[in-house]
Amino acid sequence: MILVTGATGLVGSHLLVKLLQENEEVKALFRSEKQIEKVKNVFAFHHQTALFDKVNWVKGDITDIPSLEIAFENVTHVYHCAALISFNPNDEEKLRKSNIEGTANVVNCCIDFGVKKLCHVSSIAALGDTKEHEIIITEETEWNPEKLHGDYAITKFGAEMEVWRGFQEGLEVVIVNPGVIFGYGFPKQGSDIIVQSVKKGLSFYTKGSIGIVAVEDVTNCMFQLMKSTISGERYILVGENVILKDFITYLATLLNIKPPTIYASKTMTSIAWRLDWLIAKITNRKRKLTRATAKASHSVHIYDTSKIVTALNYSFQKKETYLTKII
Repeated sequence: MILVTGATGLVGSHLLVKLLQENEEVKALFRSEKQIEKVKNVFAFHHQTALFDKVNWVKGDITDIPSLEIAFENVTHVYHCAALISFNPNDEEKLRKSNIEGTANVVNCCIDFGVKKLCHVSSIAALGDTKEHEIIITEETEWNPEKLHGDYAITKFGAEMEVWRGFQEGLEVVIVNPGVIFGYGFPKQGSDIIVQSVKKGLSFYTKGSIGIVAVEDVTNCMFQLMKSTISGERYILVGENVILKDFITYLATLLNIKPPTIYASKTMTSIAWRLDWLIAKITNRKRKLTRATAKASHSVHIYDTSKIVTALNYSFQKKETYLTKII
């Protein structure tokens, strides 16, 4: 029996489709019945509506140990997809509780219930920091605690530490570090925020880069890693490394929208995040730009995926293949 945490999220919902297509028996952890309808839409997108009724839904929360203990009964393998994604500094406590404490709870239950293997969905945000004049990031790039990191990155890194603790205690584990994940079914959330910004007529661009990947590539790699004998390893999952301006221009072309034409320099974004902080303070709204995200928008990195490509002989989809299906 397989347990999927975060089953009503982007990765979790598409993973359910993959697992049931492979005739696996699945438990899906959820917090709200309202979110299950989105999962049903994902099954319809993949033309697998008939498989939806085979999902064994279990209500619970990774921060609520009694509900987790119920969910873990008869479970042999766990895909831990649940996490809070937020770049709002005001959410630091929530991020720590969900991402670090929640992952610790999942790891502890895996050990207590004799789970054979855990797959943890992390993020490229939890990868290490390049040194000066370096741009390539691998799974071995070291995390530098003295560098600026947002709360989301810090808590995803902390979550990985909990998974490695479980590995040291005898639990078989694999960690995946996806880039920005694009997939069907979750409008105005995650990567779709980028799409919506372009759709509204984004005027500014920066010269940074991002790593992007299709959700189907993420779930395929997760499934294959869990079926393999591989343990104690982490893998970067990035289909393409793209320059932000080029990517936004490509999205604008797909949407038949005018692409951004104004370069937002480091000075401009530095002023912008401070103004955003002030406005958020006065109006009590969520932050739209932070110091960490402003800095990231100018950073150029290449995420090296040779490790996963070699391990699984895997080929990632190009953006032209999957973005045209969901935009």
